[in-house]
Amino acid sequence: MMSVLDLAPVLPVVVIEDAADAVPLARALVAGGLPAIEVTLRTPAAAEAIRAIADEVPEAIVGAGTVVTSANVSNAAAAGARFLVSPGWTDGLLDAMRASGLPFLPGVSTTSEVVALLERGVPEMKFFPAEAAGGVPYLKSLSGPLPQARFCPTGGIGAASAPSYLALPNVGCVGGTWMLPPDALAAKDWARVERLAREAAALEV
Repeated sequence: MMSVLDLAPVLPVVVIEDAADAVPLARALVAGGLPAIEVTLRTPAAAEAIRAIADEVPEAIVGAGTVVTSANVSNAAAAGARFLVSPGWTDGLLDAMRASGLPFLPGVSTTSEVVALLERGVPEMKFFPAEAAGGVPYLKSLSGPLPQARFCPTGGIGAASAPSYLALPNVGCVGGTWMLPPDALAAKDWARVERLAREAAALEV
């Protein structure tokens, strides 16, 4: 199964208000070297946006974020999502994500949650909210006792802090929004998004 952690150093976390923006936004991110795109299920336009990207931007690997219910899982899969990301997890949500057959990153913020997922055979997870939950020092401290766990830290990470996360042995990629500034999205300045995506894609792991 595809590993979401190995697709690119940065996973853009996208909130799409207008589904018409989905395709040009995805094309800008892909052109900048960020093919994996997490579209959060926070807006009414999310499912339509995922479907449009899946249909019209085949070089993109579009996934669904903010997956918190089994219905989110089934709806995202039906829309064409190729991976799933949740901010946290329960046994029921984990079962639904596993049953979908899609790669998934369940969210964790404590050592006990990490151990519980490892016990269930899930070694790849999202660390959220990364900065608020302890950031680089916390993840570094987990690498000793739990080296088999790998993370995509997300939450409060920017261009300046991303390299510190990517340097950790247990981090495969980071999630972020800094390549998607609100003013650029409002102006539909896809060239700027592409430029910022290219800078993000060049970050060293």
